[in-house]
Amino acid sequence: MTFHLFGNILTGYGTAANNRGENEGNITTLQKLLWKGEVHTTVSSEAIRWALRYYWQTVGNDYEVNRRWDDNINDNTWQNANFDDIAFIDDDVLGFMKAEGAKLEASDEPKQKGKKAPKGTTTVRRGVLEVTRAVSTTPYVGDLTFNSKSGQKLDKNGNAKRDTLYGTEVHATRYQYGFALTPDRLKDKSRIIPVLDGLASLGEVAGNHSRFLYDFSPDSLILRWTHDFAPRILYSFEEDDEGQITADELIRRVEAQDINPQELWVGGAIASTSDGKKLAQLGVNVLTGIKLVVETLKQRIARDLELPVVELTK
Repeated sequence: MTFHLFGNILTGYGTAANNRGENEGNITTLQKLLWKGEVHTTVSSEAIRWALRYYWQTVGNDYEVNRRWDDNINDNTWQNANFDDIAFIDDDVLGFMKAEGAKLEASDEPKQKGKKAPKGTTTVRRGVLEVTRAVSTTPYVGDLTFNSKSGQKLDKNGNAKRDTLYGTEVHATRYQYGFALTPDRLKDKSRIIPVLDGLASLGEVAGNHSRFLYDFSPDSLILRWTHDFAPRILYSFEEDDEGQITADELIRRVEAQDINPQELWVGGAIASTSDGKKLAQLGVNVLTGIKLVVETLKQRIARDLELPVVELTK
């Protein structure tokens, strides 16, 4: 049977700002959506995937990445414009698309009978790793900060213009998001290991002009290694009015036998709460450390997929 890896990640508490650098007038805005009847801020799955690729590029484990970020030109460079999902981890895990126009332009003359107009070609590999949008655990109430910047633009004489006032939307909150991966769809199944390592260690996600730092590494984590096709754990965390994190829906699903507790690995701050202790009583694998949860599950995955033995990080 086919194995599937699902996860739900909750970040630590922090101040998010300028997630995309979009502006409305002189206000730098956050992305928002209507979530459970209230406005929440959100970070795109594309931003999370970009951060994962950058992790592979910079972590120093000799991962071959096709699309590399170059700080000197502030843009991406490509190692192979035609892609290679065997050689490059990001082409294999995250997928790619290359669309090319027709080699010959279609003529304005009437089409000859039986002759088809030239068509373009598309080279596509669907990403194996699927990531949801990250959604804030608390509603956005409209916090703004006002700032001043100078020397950003020059007048016609080449002199710096006067200081410019601008506002930035700020949200003090946590974010949670989910992911799914089926290792049998990878060209190299062992790449499930660096996916787990990367998602457990993400630093900055999104942001523009390096104006803010928001740690996207997990504060609490739920992982599910299963033959079930459905995740059943996405957006499992809730935050109450006092800032306490709960996992009532996850507990309900385990008690209802919709999720086998032995398929779950739960770690981080949630482990020390009453909900974490309840999950442990139900038979869930609950550990206090994020890294310990990931390392323990990596051993299980390596055994089930017959990969080289994964040593516990000390």
